[in-house]
Amino acid sequence: MPSNKSVSDAPITQFVNCRILKDHKLQWEDLWVREGKILNPEKLFFDEEGFADHKVDCADKIIAPGFIDVQINGGYGIDFSQASSDIRGGVALLAKKILEHGVTSFCPTLVTSPPDIYHKVIPELKVQDGGPEGAGVLGIHLEGPFISEEKRGAHPPKFLRTFKAGGVADLMETYGHLDNVAMVTLAPELANSVAAIRELSGRGIAVSLGHSMADLSQAEAAVQHGATFITHLFNAMLPFHHRDPGIVGLLTSDRVPPGRTVYYGMIADGIHTHPAALRIAHRAHPAGLVLVTDAVTAMGLPPGRHTLGQQQIDIQGLHAYVAGLRHVVSAFSVDYVCCFVDFVVLDDTLTLRETYIAGQQVWRK
Repeated sequence: MPSNKSVSDAPITQFVNCRILKDHKLQWEDLWVREGKILNPEKLFFDEEGFADHKVDCADKIIAPGFIDVQINGGYGIDFSQASSDIRGGVALLAKKILEHGVTSFCPTLVTSPPDIYHKVIPELKVQDGGPEGAGVLGIHLEGPFISEEKRGAHPPKFLRTFKAGGVADLMETYGHLDNVAMVTLAPELANSVAAIRELSGRGIAVSLGHSMADLSQAEAAVQHGATFITHLFNAMLPFHHRDPGIVGLLTSDRVPPGRTVYYGMIADGIHTHPAALRIAHRAHPAGLVLVTDAVTAMGLPPGRHTLGQQQIDIQGLHAYVAGLRHVVSAFSVDYVCCFVDFVVLDDTLTLRETYIAGQQVWRK
């Protein structure tokens, strides 16, 4: 294997007095970073005598991976489902603001909208790396309009669509094009949905099942044709039933193709999902859990009237904000993966103190 030194001679930063969650426990370890990459400490010691150009004292705090939000509809007055005159400026503003919540990359999400909105907005939402200017954009999440009317939730019914022929024709007519699209949420029970699932997954776009009346067999068929995700598990889908568990049953289904993992988003705010439901899902399929906020325009703003796509919503009593980690940890123990590039520094109350992208500090409390 090549040594660290053979990779680059760029400066090395050593994070000391920190705890890293690894192998299901917090471990006292130093973190060595160069050019945004984690270095192997053993090779560093033998090849470069453990030398660091810079040291950062974490004062006994916790280092964890940066947060990734694959479902964020907007925030701070920005609504991704609105064709404003400065869409890119809105994305930049929100990307900058969510650094203070530890979000290092995200998927701007469009809720069910008329085709002209998609045609105007999608070309403006570009994939981009994160940095001091803001969190990275992983790609667009299109939540609808190919969803169930019965489980539409806050999506406006007049803009819902079905697959007339299936496949690329319906998708392109609705969305305009699929450049920079990372995920599409659809209801698999819709007629001709299989062709659309195949088309999207064949393009490398994640197909997520949600806002759906699908039974388990329909959900399993969708996964067998390429679907890999579930949009906000338990919400906007048939409730679990012992005779037919619906989409929820995918967490323990034996008909998921070998080697494929079905991931599921969960809104862990203590309102959308009860802590007991969080524990059930996690214990059934811990490897698939993905926390999402489903944040809306009102995030970071006072209560009042705001937009969600093509309609008005009222936020009363509570501020909308990016949250969930502390609530989840209070419900069950969460383990983080190691070997990450973007990371956050947390104190013992899991309050965010610092955000780093590619090893560079981009926000500090």
